[in-house]
Amino acid sequence: MRFAIKTRPQHTTWPRMRDVWVAADDIEVFESVWNWDHFYPLSGDLAGPNFEAWTMLAAMAPLTRRIRLGCQVAGMIYRHPAVLANMAATIDVISEGRLELGIGAGWNQVECDAYGIELPPLRERFDRFDEGVQAMIALLTEPVANFQGRYTTLTNAYCEPKAVQRPHPPIVIGGRGPKRTLRAAALWAQQWNTIVEDPETWRGLKEILLGHCADVGRDPAEITGSVNVRWEREEDLGAAVEQAAEYGAAGVDLVIINLPQDADPAVLEPLATALTPLR
Repeated sequence: MRFAIKTRPQHTTWPRMRDVWVAADDIEVFESVWNWDHFYPLSGDLAGPNFEAWTMLAAMAPLTRRIRLGCQVAGMIYRHPAVLANMAATIDVISEGRLELGIGAGWNQVECDAYGIELPPLRERFDRFDEGVQAMIALLTEPVANFQGRYTTLTNAYCEPKAVQRPHPPIVIGGRGPKRTLRAAALWAQQWNTIVEDPETWRGLKEILLGHCADVGRDPAEITGSVNVRWEREEDLGAAVEQAAEYGAAGVDLVIINLPQDADPAVLEPLATALTPLR
């Protein structure tokens, strides 16, 4: 099993977030560290602080040296795919090839209403997402990118400098929709991430993903399966580790431990010690 951590960038401070990420960089058990792509907190006071994801990744990249960095996951509705591709390439350069490119279709109606961002109906949202992923891959891999879709168009488009990782930073597609999300993961993802209630639910979704892989001719071994385990209170560490072990037994490749809100860096060493026997 492999392990990562995720910090919620809400109701906290920049020094606290920075110190957790820098501390995780020195703990070999954790292979990656993640934030989320929201502008409002997802719990508590919605008027409280919540740091923007991608500028944070750019800031964290030169503060760390080993650990991989990612957003779980960037909502395609918030940024034009060409803009996001350029952002990803730049952060991959800054981090010397440590970016995990997390992307999803987007869902947060509250944020969209507040900012005047269109949140299309579900089918259109996924049509836009599929086009956006293809356009991003074209920009990150081709010297000159052209793409003609219903919602996204590239005409002799450049994205320079290219990312350090080739052909592009690993694409992480987040979600559990059986028809569109899992098919998109089969087509384009190097990692599929989801949040589920229990290992049995994950196994069922994995079977659907395997079916899509067979349909599109993709080797499922090329796709890391990851899940999130929420660790809400420091005193509940044992329960979080037990849940991680259950997912590992179900076949999950990577367990991402969602740290308690505003966690202190001191929680990382006990967590790493508890997870090490599961590796």
